Amino acid sequence: MCHTEIHHITELVLPLLLLSALIASAVEPTPPVAPTADHREERHGATVVDNNYWLREKSNPKVVEYLEAENAYTKAMTGDLAPFQDALYKEMLSHVKQTDLSVPVRRGDYLYYSRTEEGKQYPIQCRRKGNMEAPEEILLDLNELAKSHKFVGLGAFVVSEDQTMLAYTVDFTGFRQYGLQVKNLRTGETLPDTTERVDSVVWAADNQTLFLTTEDAVTKRGDKLWRHVLGSASYEPLYDEKDELYDIRVEKTRDKKYILLGIDSKDTTEFRWLRADHPRDEFAVFLPREKKHRYYVDHRENLFYIRTNKDGRNFAIMTAPESDPAPKNWKVFIPQRDDVLIEHLDLFQDFAVSVERSQALDHLRVYDFHSAKWTGVGFPEPVYAASPGGTPEFASKTYRYNYQSFITPPSVYDYDVHSGQSALLKRQEVLGGYDPAQYVCERLWATARDGVKVPVSIVYRKGFVRDGRAPLFLYGYGSYGFGTPATFSSNRLSLLDRGMAYAIAHIRGGNEMGEKWREDGMLMKKKNTFWDFIDCAEYLIAEKWTSKERLVIEGGSAGGLLMGAVVNMRPDLFHAVHAAVPFVDVMNTMMDASLPLTVGEYLEWGNPNEKEAYDYMKTYSPYDNLEKRAYPAILVTTSFNDSQVMYWEPAKYVARLRTLKANDTPLLLKIKMEPAGHGGASGRYDRMKDQAFEYAWLLTQVGITK
Repeated sequence: MCHTEIHHITELVLPLLLLSALIASAVEPTPPVAPTADHREERHGATVVDNNYWLREKSNPKVVEYLEAENAYTKAMTGDLAPFQDALYKEMLSHVKQTDLSVPVRRGDYLYYSRTEEGKQYPIQCRRKGNMEAPEEILLDLNELAKSHKFVGLGAFVVSEDQTMLAYTVDFTGFRQYGLQVKNLRTGETLPDTTERVDSVVWAADNQTLFLTTEDAVTKRGDKLWRHVLGSASYEPLYDEKDELYDIRVEKTRDKKYILLGIDSKDTTEFRWLRADHPRDEFAVFLPREKKHRYYVDHRENLFYIRTNKDGRNFAIMTAPESDPAPKNWKVFIPQRDDVLIEHLDLFQDFAVSVERSQALDHLRVYDFHSAKWTGVGFPEPVYAASPGGTPEFASKTYRYNYQSFITPPSVYDYDVHSGQSALLKRQEVLGGYDPAQYVCERLWATARDGVKVPVSIVYRKGFVRDGRAPLFLYGYGSYGFGTPATFSSNRLSLLDRGMAYAIAHIRGGNEMGEKWREDGMLMKKKNTFWDFIDCAEYLIAEKWTSKERLVIEGGSAGGLLMGAVVNMRPDLFHAVHAAVPFVDVMNTMMDASLPLTVGEYLEWGNPNEKEAYDYMKTYSPYDNLEKRAYPAILVTTSFNDSQVMYWEPAKYVARLRTLKANDTPLLLKIKMEPAGHGGASGRYDRMKDQAFEYAWLLTQVGITK
């Protein structure tokens, strides 16, 4: 039961005009004090008071006024960073080949690619027929769309089988609200066939029928499947998923034989299928959902291939005849292994590729259907990231994959199945004299308090001295089974070249060590994630990689929850913190089923309507565990239009922390009031400027000012 009594809303202590005057006169500004409004809720027999609850009122001018005051305060407090930020931005930009071309991908008679042009924020999507000497066709130039919009986000981008039609979706707000557009590639005409809130799109074999899924207007859960024939005004409803734990999506098998409807919750899946050349048929259930059975379907040569956790949490691959794919007819293609997670299976006419992960490393194994032999793709470094690179043609004789590491820039390879050799097609150029031989990456293992070994990936410039005096940047995420890859960043060179080491703590909650690693960092074991991060930090200090006074940490979204939790648990351990779009108001968000993502998240965090889960979640929710004590320097960044972690979570967190923090370390909130999303700005230059600011702030906190 919820009842709200609003007694008063106090005026801001420092109005914007006064803040501006203070900035101009170089007087130390006073931080804003958030207005308050009494708000109480009854939860499991207790009264919960949250006087910052009113900050959820997005259309309230007082909310905007307060957020603008926070931005003004941050600007005042970081004004002296401007030269350093500008220098970092120019340095980052100097490493980037601004006019560049992606490796072309063949689809039928065409080679598809994207290219960037110096000074333009967005890539241009293009193709050429036959070979790269043919005339260029520009399919979509987001820079043109950006002339009338401050944010442009591209979602789906799907070409029909006959290569004549393009269906794409675009978001102009940052709220992940995508509208459908269909373009006739022969005439260049954009058709009137459009609808809103589209998540996924596929073409039927007739090149005229679209299948698409849309999201609920309030919760943003993908819930409805539609069929649409070009030129028709109607969108025929085919499926409506009523269970709020599930999201739906539509996809197509690489052999183009089947259209698949995937229905997913965090622990259970169901698939339905339809022949792509029979678009008027009904979707048939492949296997009814069964609690905690996750399975995924693909097709090749009259067989369905099923990735299933039925007989083991790390998944096996089974086959089933197209004529009767019931479980009684399943046969093992790849058995489940306790130490190897099967993440995906890519199927082709002559071969298959199993995408796997073990010991926090990616692996690719190739199966030749003619010889019935498996071959592993070799990688040269001890810490790296490898992933499928997109090979759309079912009859391809080669397999494209991406490879990179902390010190090797993103590289595109084609693996020849017949010869077993990989050919490098392109490696991202890093301008400005980058020499990978000047950097070192390692895999470390920290021992958590329960004895579990936690992998840590680290990179530093040669000459780095382990005497406990060097600065170190520690990143973490640890949620949703997402393993954080050890990828390259030319922007990161600005840290490494200033003597700072960079490390990723591969904590529980991700899938770096398999599905058990994920399960041991979720629900009623979620605090393992936070303790792992703390234990990794203490290990790095004990091994003299850094010290408490030189350790800075960063995490975003669920990683922002990580930041808030570990700062509450061990505020003495970290010197400075960047929490990006942080999920810090866990209890209020998870108690509100009307918010995007909430109900489906019960299977990740727990259902707080159940008292046991509520009590456990409340012990780590950052907003609910703030106390009157000293805290490290904290920078919180977010976007007013973020739909995944609503802006009010970080705003409320900062507002409450201001009333409790017992020391004078910086506490800053920087919020994008203009259109921007969960990932911040959409343009590449704008994103780089934001990172230059964040890096300048973090480096300055450990005494590096140029």
